[in-house]
Amino acid sequence: MIPLLILGLLTQNPGAHGYELLALMEKRHYKYIVNFTKGSFYYNLQQLEEKGWIEQIQQNSSTSGRETRNFKITESGMAEFEKLMVKYGTKSEYVNLQFYGALLFADEFDKNKLLELIQSQIDQTKVRIALLDEYLSNTQALPGAVDYYRRMNENSRSHHLVNLEWFEQLKAEIEGPVV
Repeated sequence: MIPLLILGLLTQNPGAHGYELLALMEKRHYKYIVNFTKGSFYYNLQQLEEKGWIEQIQQNSSTSGRETRNFKITESGMAEFEKLMVKYGTKSEYVNLQFYGALLFADEFDKNKLLELIQSQIDQTKVRIALLDEYLSNTQALPGAVDYYRRMNENSRSHHLVNLEWFEQLKAEIEGPVV
């Protein structure tokens, strides 16, 4: 998935250097799409260059005196981008929260500690919703264009709201009726 993101970003931002692409991935919260680290990003960037799917177009000195490596997508990279779009665009997967794995053994776990785990999920989900709210309030849809990224974030927000409701119901059921 990281190669698709890098190739896609380079089609949108030809001539960008690695740090710019990584910053865009972080700013746009791509971590909700795929887990990546700085190391995995640069590894994939290097692999794309070695495969000839991207190429360096110029080397500039930045204001800090460091040289930057600016990239563009190649013709074979565009073909790979199209293949990856089909590959990932046709996948539909189950929601896979790691929390579900822990929940399988909830009856064998201390009730108070389980409630702490659920509260952790509630807290994390609220943070995700807040980040999505911030992004959505600071961006406007482009007139006459479908803003797929905005729509994706709106959908993600809806999923998080459903999860939040579910976590809160689960917590209430475990706590039992208030006497």
